[in-house]
Amino acid sequence: MRAPGNLTVVGLGPGDPQWLTPAASAALVAAQDLVGYHAYLDRVPAMSGQQRHGFDNRSESDRARLALDLASQGRRVAVVSGGDPGVFAMAAAVFEAVDAGPLAWRALDIRVEPGVTAMLAAAARVGAPLGNDFCAISLSDNLKPRAVVEQRLRAALAGDFVIALYNPASLARPGQLGAALRIAAEVRGPETPVIFAHAVGRPDERVAVECLAKAQSMAADMATLVVIGASATRSIDRGSDAIPFVYTPRSIRARC
Repeated sequence: MRAPGNLTVVGLGPGDPQWLTPAASAALVAAQDLVGYHAYLDRVPAMSGQQRHGFDNRSESDRARLALDLASQGRRVAVVSGGDPGVFAMAAAVFEAVDAGPLAWRALDIRVEPGVTAMLAAAARVGAPLGNDFCAISLSDNLKPRAVVEQRLRAALAGDFVIALYNPASLARPGQLGAALRIAAEVRGPETPVIFAHAVGRPDERVAVECLAKAQSMAADMATLVVIGASATRSIDRGSDAIPFVYTPRSIRARC
């Protein structure tokens, strides 16, 4: 009788191998099959006897179904995901597939190993911008209407949250970040700190802090995490060319 398979969705973190958790590392070593986006698979050291199944960046559902099918055949499978797999990533795709797939998939041993998501890595580079209430919004409109993206952004701004923007711009959506920053400028002051964190933890890492009034001039792509401060968020000038410290105080004064 074939031993039951299992599936683990593994968060690789932002890129620095030191940010990969021991539990995630153990899941990668134990897997017979690795399934994921080619760029993520390239970050995992090759292991003897392990099969790799690479996909392009727009095939999350195909990745999930293949992984579940392999696990149902008795294989030990790891689905690799950048950052944390539960934040705009592969864990949701796997459970969407389970929900819509064969009943047998529901009996599989499926686990999620968390990772360091981009907003936590970016925040750590500049101080404590997430020191009070915050939220995360993906600006991608691939899987939700553009109107919903704007509705949620306006609601978060009205609630005075620090906002982490994932997927801020791409070749297909070059103007979405600019539109989001213009909406933010309707509510937040011009000196509000905005953090641009590109590829944190990787060799091409770039981190910059700019005020909201000048943020439109900053470049961003899909590897960039953008954080818009709340009304209470502060920037501490460090002189010279040093990146300012940015923090959001833990206490908030009551509004009249």
